[in-house]
Amino acid sequence: MKYACLVYLEPAKFNAVPDSECIACGEGLRDRGLMVGGEALRPIDAATTVRVRNGQVTVTDGPLAETREALAGFELIEARDLNEASQVAAKSPPAREGSVEIRPVRQLEP
Repeated sequence: MKYACLVYLEPAKFNAVPDSECIACGEGLRDRGLMVGGEALRPIDAATTVRVRNGQVTVTDGPLAETREALAGFELIEARDLNEASQVAAKSPPAREGSVEIRPVRQLEP
């Protein structure tokens, strides 16, 4: 089953974990056949939010909501079950500084 591992960090900690450590972790997951994809995201001051209400498009600078932690990146993994996905998330270097939310991927029905 596929799981999205959403990495959240306080904005001040976006650079707390060296990129080289995250790259090595991702390569290890790829080597084990667990990593489907993933990317680090730029800080929240680079975010843009788009909303469509009653046919009207509104584009605003900034994230969707003000929160203590912001989405810093994501990994899409293939794991047997939630237990294995949790073990993978626990080894993600940013988990030491923030949190990793695990969400099962759902297939869209045509």
